[in-house]
Amino acid sequence: MEDIEIPLYFICPISRQIMKDPVTAITGITYDRESIEHWLVTGKNTSCPVTKQPLPKDSDLTPNHTLHRLIQAWCTANAGQGIDRIPTPKPLLDKDQILKLLREFMHPKFQLKTVKRLEVLAAKNERNKKLMAETGVPKATLMFLLSCFEKKHTDGVEEALSVLNFIIRFPSSETRNLVREETDRIFKCFTRVLGSGFENHIKTGAVLVLKWIVEKANPSELAKLKPEFFTAVIEMLRRKREQITQQGIDAALQITLEVIQSGKNRVKMAETGFVSELIELEYEANEKKTTELVLGILFHLCCCAEGRAEFVSHKAGIFVVSKKINRVSSVADDRAVMILGLICKHSGTKMVLQEMLEVGAVSRLSVLLQLVDVDAYLKDNVRQILRLFYGELKDSPCFGNSQHLR
Repeated sequence: MEDIEIPLYFICPISRQIMKDPVTAITGITYDRESIEHWLVTGKNTSCPVTKQPLPKDSDLTPNHTLHRLIQAWCTANAGQGIDRIPTPKPLLDKDQILKLLREFMHPKFQLKTVKRLEVLAAKNERNKKLMAETGVPKATLMFLLSCFEKKHTDGVEEALSVLNFIIRFPSSETRNLVREETDRIFKCFTRVLGSGFENHIKTGAVLVLKWIVEKANPSELAKLKPEFFTAVIEMLRRKREQITQQGIDAALQITLEVIQSGKNRVKMAETGFVSELIELEYEANEKKTTELVLGILFHLCCCAEGRAEFVSHKAGIFVVSKKINRVSSVADDRAVMILGLICKHSGTKMVLQEMLEVGAVSRLSVLLQLVDVDAYLKDNVRQILRLFYGELKDSPCFGNSQHLR
């Protein structure tokens, strides 16, 4: 095939491959349908890749039948050279087909077959995902999931989670309203999944869906989460070694970081042992994103007395947090310093101070003061921590020149 000269107008400007389903945009340029639809769906400020003219996300894409026939004829003529024939595109999915599937979805007898069909359609291309999101599929699928969770049924759950994760980035107003109205019910159901005997890949799919739900849920309802939910999240985090994906772990942490904004949730989380679990998780963490999330959650937990008490009581707490200073990212540095600042300010006993010295926390904080590329506000926070114990630490070799504290 390398020796065959492919006509340039057969090549999609985006994928640089022979077009299988050529369509012409309103700018007059022809692209392969899959490539241009993906471009339009995923782009923020969409424009024509070739002309750079504005190209709205809902632009009409006109099938170029003449070009498709030319490509088919050329492929057939060169079949002996290893060129595969381009098949005739199948009819596009339309709203009437989706509505028919949703009607079938309402009947228990056809639900499993329907949800599998929806998964296939959603996986096919970006156009299908967007159209399904606009035609009520997210709401119907979420209701099906809740029913399965409440009845402890597993048939169709994996496919339903897959459908939602495919189309969840195209939220509809009715789905957002459902989430706000049914927040309590949704969290009760997902709590069962995260903390029960569902397989790990289903737990991962569930937590990815729940991440989106949390972003759209009623904040006042999120403040009412039960301790059982946090216990279920802890159970999932403990399964990291049991094939819970990194994506699933990070999604669980992102959910936690979102709901911990409520002071009531902080206390509930601290009482369920969340601080200790995060310290254990971070002790083995190698991912930058995971570390930043864990430190962000620990900061919020240390904003309450219960969280600080659990942090200080853990033998590895100060060590694990201080170990990340100047090793991960500026975000991690910021959060680690804030955590240590809260501990020193509210729980700064002589025992805590001695531990900071022994595990190298003071030394690492002092290094930040000497670095050129550290933001001024962060250095100020470090100085505030070290000044709290200046009288006892001024002769420590960790400090070097005390001018850094001024």
